[in-house]
This record gives sequence, structure tokens and C-alpha cells, in this order.
Amino acid sequence: MGRAFEYRRAAKEKRWDKMSKIFPKLGKAITMAAKESGMDPTTNAKLRTAIQNAKAENMPKDNIESAIKRAAQKDIASFAEVNYEGKGPHGVLIFVECATDNSTRTVANVKSYFNKSGGSLVPTGSLEFMFERKSVFEINKSADIDPEMLELELIDAGCEEIEIMEDLVEVWGDYTAFGTLAKALEDKQIEVKKSSLKRIPTSPVEFSEEQLVDIEKVLDKIEDDDDIQQVFTNIA
Repeated sequence: MGRAFEYRRAAKEKRWDKMSKIFPKLGKAITMAAKESGMDPTTNAKLRTAIQNAKAENMPKDNIESAIKRAAQKDIASFAEVNYEGKGPHGVLIFVECATDNSTRTVANVKSYFNKSGGSLVPTGSLEFMFERKSVFEINKSADIDPEMLELELIDAGCEEIEIMEDLVEVWGDYTAFGTLAKALEDKQIEVKKSSLKRIPTSPVEFSEEQLVDIEKVLDKIEDDDDIQQVFTNIA
């Protein structure tokens, strides 16, 4: 059938593989937010954010609604947010954020990923000072948005910086300003495509291409785990 067909099929399979991994994580975040603070996104900011991020990844509406409804089920598992920190191959620092209904299973899995790569977990809190927590909001670039003016208008809400990307504008602030920035953008009727709390390395490190191959292998294994929500490193 030719190379074009094979390329399209490979692209579809890659997209399906990505969706099969990310949709359960997004659904879990929605269910957790709904169970924690209510099933109405208009009064639950955390749920609004989870839904917003799911839509940014093209998660179907039915999947989103099902995730919200699961929060009302009596037999639904209780999820806890836990973090693990470790050193991977070539000394790379890795910070892992999880949402799990079985921390014994999760820590055993995470520990095995590190051990098999020649790394190891470190005591909780060991890497906290190596990362800065930041609020990040992605909005579509448009003629209606003047980034310089927007930055000035959002300073009081906690905006520290605005980055202009190819087709996006990113609003950055301290993690404590997540709520005030979200409300400020909402009040301005600026649609946020995606928002998150990120951990940015304070001393990023350059690794060689050969080292990055080894590092990517363990990162792929960690990120494929359904209990893992986000993974951060000190890679420059």
C-alpha cells in the first residue's frame, strides 16, 4: 500500500498509544477533583482545571462526564497524592508526582524503575530545594492579546513572566498564585487552553545525547505507569 499508508498508520498508532496512556491519568485527576470539592465545575476550580486540561488533550466529552460521575460512586477508590524523588542514570534528578489508591504498589513500581536503570530513590524532601514550583497557564496567541499589556495587568494577580511561543502565550507565576491567576484570566474572559503546576530545576544540567538515551528509557517507564501524574527532571 506504499510508504504514505504506512506512515499514516504509524502516526495513528502513536496517537492511539498516547491516548491510551494519558486518558486514564486525566480521568483520575477529574474524579479526584470532583470527589474532593464537588461535581459542579462552576463552583469547583480544581475540577474546572482538570476538565480544561482533559479537553486540551482532546479527551472525549463522554469520558469527561464518566470521570465526574465516578466521584459519586460509593465503591470508588480513594486516591492519595504522593511524591517520590530519586536519582536516575548519569545522576539525573527525577521528581515523580503520583495519584494512587495503593501506595505500597506505587512505591514498589517506582522503586523498581529506578533500580533497574542503575538509580535509586532518595528520602522524601531531598530534592525539594532543587526545583521551583511554578503556575503555568497556556493561552492561544491571538491579535486580541497584547502580551506586554497582559503581563502588566496580571502582575497584581501574581504573574512573574509571560513567554511568547510560536502559537501560544504562557503566563508564569509562583505556585501559590495559581488560584489568583486563574481567576484573573477568567475575569478577563481569556480562555486558558491548559494550566498546571510545574517543578522547574534551579540548577539544570546538560547531558550528552548518549546519556539522554539512557535517561529517556527510564522516564518512559515511569510515565507509562497509570499511577504517575507528572514527572520532572533537572535536564537543561
